[in-house]
Amino acid sequence: MWIKFCGMTREQDVRKACELGADAVGFIFAAGPRKVTTDLVKKISQAHKDFLKVGVFVNEQLDTVRNIRNECRLDIIQLHGDESPGYCRKLGGTIIKAFRAKEETVPKLDEYSMVWKFLLDAFVPGNYGGTGVRINRSVLDSIENFSHIIVAGGLDAPGALEIKKRYSPFGVDINSGVESAPGIKDHKKMQDVIRSLTRTTTKF
Repeated sequence: MWIKFCGMTREQDVRKACELGADAVGFIFAAGPRKVTTDLVKKISQAHKDFLKVGVFVNEQLDTVRNIRNECRLDIIQLHGDESPGYCRKLGGTIIKAFRAKEETVPKLDEYSMVWKFLLDAFVPGNYGGTGVRINRSVLDSIENFSHIIVAGGLDAPGALEIKKRYSPFGVDINSGVESAPGIKDHKKMQDVIRSLTRTTTKF
């Protein structure tokens, strides 16, 4: 199972994720307590060139996303807002399109055939993610094929294991569930996630 730790704000946390065997780390460029600067991500990217780096954006201008992707050497762009299929086509590259999962979300996925994977997060009115709220399991129950699905939403080690056993998705995305404070990762919690998921590493 593909494992991404998101909301990284410190180099030591990225280093630990690498050591533990996570597949990717995420940097949030949208407003919030985990927002990072391009200077920080550039520094981390130089130190971890062989590790998958995901940039998270919410309703950002195309040119801004392109510039940050190039400047910070991001491998994947995660779009967590209301970005349209046309926006994704224009951006190009490897994209994870995130949706705040509701019952009407699943039919929309077919419109985004150009993206690499889908991320399903909890729906919280007025909030685009990072809430720590568990995703609605009834939405997940309506999905037949999880081979292109990354599940997020209030996951910790036990929650991630439950998702793996119940749905066998492509991957999980974990943020607040491995934190001691917003943006500050708890290395023991990260280790617990890795250990709880008996997995074969998925190569990008």
